Amino acid sequence: MKRTQYTKESLREISFPLGGIGTGCIGLAGNGALTDWEIFNRPNKGGDNGFSHFAIKAVENGKTRDARVLVADTDKNLSGAYGHGFGTGLSSTSMQGFPHFRDCVFTGEFPFAKAEFIDGTFPGRVTLTAWNPLIPLNVRDSGIPAAFFEISAENTGADTLEYCIAASLRNPCEASVNTILKKNNGTFLTLRQTKHAADDPGYTDMTLGTDAVDGVCSQAYWYRGGWNDCLERFWRSFTEEDTLPERAYDSPGNRDTGSLAVRLTVPSGGTGKARFVIAWNVPNNYNYWSPYKEKTEEGGERDVTWKNRYATIYPDSLSAAEESLSRWDELLKGTKRFHDAIFNSSLPEAATEALASALSVLKSPTVLLLEDGSFYGWEGVNEKTGSCEGTCTHVWNYAYALCFLFPEHERSIRETDFKYDQDEYGRMAFRMRLPLGRERSGFRACVDGQMGGVIKTYREWKLRGDDGWLRELWPRVKKSLEYAWSEHNPDCWDRNRDGVLEGRQHHTLDMELFGPSSWLQGFYLAALKCGAAMARRMGEPETAAGYEALFEKGKRFCDEKLFNGSWYCQDTDLNDRTLLAPFPDADGTYWNEESGEIKYQIGQGCEIDQCLAQWHADLCGIGEIFDEKQLRTALKSIYKHNFLPDMRGHYNTFRLFAVNDEAGAIICSFPDGVKKPAIPIPYAQESMHGFEYALAGLMIAHGMTDEGTSIVTAVRDRYRGYNRNPFNEIECGSNYARSMASFALLPLFSGFSFNMPDNELGFAPVLPGVFRAPWFLDCAWGEFERTDGSTSLSVISGSLPLKKLHLPYHKSVRSVPVDGEEIQFAFKNVSLLLDAVISDRIYITE
Repeated sequence: MKRTQYTKESLREISFPLGGIGTGCIGLAGNGALTDWEIFNRPNKGGDNGFSHFAIKAVENGKTRDARVLVADTDKNLSGAYGHGFGTGLSSTSMQGFPHFRDCVFTGEFPFAKAEFIDGTFPGRVTLTAWNPLIPLNVRDSGIPAAFFEISAENTGADTLEYCIAASLRNPCEASVNTILKKNNGTFLTLRQTKHAADDPGYTDMTLGTDAVDGVCSQAYWYRGGWNDCLERFWRSFTEEDTLPERAYDSPGNRDTGSLAVRLTVPSGGTGKARFVIAWNVPNNYNYWSPYKEKTEEGGERDVTWKNRYATIYPDSLSAAEESLSRWDELLKGTKRFHDAIFNSSLPEAATEALASALSVLKSPTVLLLEDGSFYGWEGVNEKTGSCEGTCTHVWNYAYALCFLFPEHERSIRETDFKYDQDEYGRMAFRMRLPLGRERSGFRACVDGQMGGVIKTYREWKLRGDDGWLRELWPRVKKSLEYAWSEHNPDCWDRNRDGVLEGRQHHTLDMELFGPSSWLQGFYLAALKCGAAMARRMGEPETAAGYEALFEKGKRFCDEKLFNGSWYCQDTDLNDRTLLAPFPDADGTYWNEESGEIKYQIGQGCEIDQCLAQWHADLCGIGEIFDEKQLRTALKSIYKHNFLPDMRGHYNTFRLFAVNDEAGAIICSFPDGVKKPAIPIPYAQESMHGFEYALAGLMIAHGMTDEGTSIVTAVRDRYRGYNRNPFNEIECGSNYARSMASFALLPLFSGFSFNMPDNELGFAPVLPGVFRAPWFLDCAWGEFERTDGSTSLSVISGSLPLKKLHLPYHKSVRSVPVDGEEIQFAFKNVSLLLDAVISDRIYITE
C-alpha cells in the first residue's frame, strides 16, 4: 500500500479540505463523512452541518436490495466529543446509526481524495472521489467556493441494477428557504434565508447541484417535526419508496435539509456515475478577533466589513455551482495535469507526499483572499478562531508553495506588506492588520521577518522578471534593508555598519537574541546580497557596492567568529547583564537573577536554523552565504545532535509534536561538553515541521540526500492517519503555513534555478539517472525530464522566453528543436545559449 493510502485505524484522524483558495472548506473524513464545515469565514474544527451526507441504494425489479450511507465505520468519539456532548454517545450526525460500509480505502493525493468503500454484502463497488480545482498560475479557477464530488457505482453482479445516489444538504441558517431549480445544465437545490440582509456578515446561501437533469428526484425540504422526525422520514422515504416525495412549506424554517437523488441504470459489469457540487456564498467578512468599528448614521457603531474575493466573482452560490458543473471536465483536466506532474515525479515518495499534502493549507481557513484579491494568511487556525494574525512574515518566510504555484498571490503579500506595514523609518510590522489601512502594530521589528521580506522581493522579481514591478517597490525595500543601521532603530541591529547583527533581535521563536548568531546574521547577509543585485538593476551601483562591502565584512565575521569547528553558534556572554542595558524594558524579561544569565539565548547550542539563510539562497539563486566546507560540517552536526530516532529519552517542556517512538529533529541541542543555558531559547526541545523540512531541503541541496530524506520521512510518519491528520500539519494551530517549506523540496531535488529578468533557467538534479519533475515560474509551468543523453523541457501552460539554459550534466549538445523546429544555439560552459519562446517543448540531445 502506498504512503498516500489509508484504511482501518488509519482513517481515524483524516480530514481532507475541499474548497478554493481563500474560500474556506469542507472536510472529507477518512471514512467518507463530511466534517469540519469551515465555510463561514472562520475555522470550525469538528463542526458538522447537521445530517448532510451521501447515500446509495441498489434497486432490483423495483425493490430495494440494499441501502447505505456513504461512510465507513468509525471508532472516533464513541462516547461523544469533549465540548460537544461527551457522555451522550457518538453524534447522530455521524450517520453511523444507519446502514453503512464496514471499511474503505482512502487515497489522499492532494488535491484529490478517493474513498473506495468496502463491504462484501453490498451489491456493487462504490467509490467517492472529491476535489476542488488547483491549477498552477490560475488564481481564479483555484478559488472556486465549492467542493466537487463524483460517486461511481460498479455493478459486480449478474443482473442489471438501478442505483440511486442521494446527496442531502442542510441549510445552515435560521429562517431557511429551500428551492429546487431544474435547468438545462443540471438540477439544483438552493438554500437561502430571510434573516440577514445581503451586506450583513451573517448572510449565507448554499447550493447543492448535480449535472443530471433526467432521472433526478428532489426534495426541497425534509419533514419538519420534533426530535429527529426529519431523519426518520427521509430514510424511510429513501429506502421504502420509489422517489422522494416533494414537500413545500409556506413559511421559512429553521435549518431545513433538502436532497437531490440521481438514478442510474447499470448493466452487469458496468459503472454508473453521478456528479455533485456543494457551493457556498458567505460574502461578507470582518475582523472578529480584533474588532474595527465605524460610525453609523444613527450614531452607533458597526463592524467594518469587506467582501471575500470569490464574492466579487460569483453573485451567489448558485452561480458558482452552475459554473463548477458546466466547466467540470475543463477544471478536472487542469487539476489532474498538476496532480500527475507532482505524483509522477522522481522525488522520493515521502517527499512527494509531504509537498503535496502541505498544499492543503492553501485550501484551509488559514487563507483569506481580500476583496481586491490580496492574499492574507493566519499562521494557522485554532478550533474556532484564527491563530496568530497577519501573514506573519517570519512564519510565511518558510512557505515556498505560493511563490511558485500562484506568484500573483505571493506578490500581493509583498505589495500590501510594504504599503501598509512600513513606517517612515523603514520598520516593518511583521503582522498585517485587517481591514487594510488600519493602524499598524507598534511592536518591534523582527529580524528574520524584515530581512526575509527583502529576500522574497528579490525572489518574486527573479521569478517574474518584471523590472517595473521591482521599481515600484524598490524605495521601500531599500528603506527596509537600511533600517538595520538606521538611527531610528531602537534595537540597534547594525548601528555601527560593520555588517554584523548585534543589539536586540526579535525572531520567529518569539523572543530576542542579544549577540550575533549565524541564523539571523545569515538572513542579514542574504538580504544584503539581494539588495545589492536589485540596487544594481535599479541603476544604483554605489548603493550596491555599499551593500556588498557590508556583506563581505559580515560574512568574514560569520566564518571566523561564529563557527566553532563543528557548528555555528551564538557569540554572546550569557553572564553579561550589560548587554541588556541599552534596552530598558529587557532586563525584567531576560535577566535570570538566580543563575546570573540572560534567558532565551542559543549560546553554544546547535540550533536547527543556523544555516537557514543558505536554504533561501539555494532556492532563490543568491549564491554562497556560508563557507561550503563549514556548512557541510554544520549540517552533519545538526543531523547527529538534533535528529532523534525516537523521543523516549528526550525531555520537552514545550509542545509535543513528536512523542514516544516517533523520530524528529529538535530546534536546539546542547551536545555533551557544551554549556546549556539555565533557560535556553524557547521551543528548544520541540520538533516543528517547517524547520525540519527546511533543514532537510538544505541537506538535500548539499550532498546529504539520504539524511534529508530521512527527516522528511520522519515528519510524515507522524501523520499516518491513526495518530494525526495527514492533511493538517500542526504547530501554533492547525493547517500551519510554515509546513509549506516542504514544497521547496521540489526545486531543491531538481536543482532548479531561475533568473527571469535575463530569461535564464537551470536544472541540476541531485538524484542520479533518469529524473522527472515539474517546474513553475510566473509566466509558465511544465515538466523537466532528464534521460541518458537528453533533456526535455515541456510547457504545460503559458509560454517560456529563454536565452540561457544551464545543464551541468550535459557534456555537449547536438540538436535543439523548439516546438518541433530546429533553432540556432551555442553551448558554452555547460549552458545552452539561445533566443526562443517555448510554448510546447524544447528537446536537447547530446
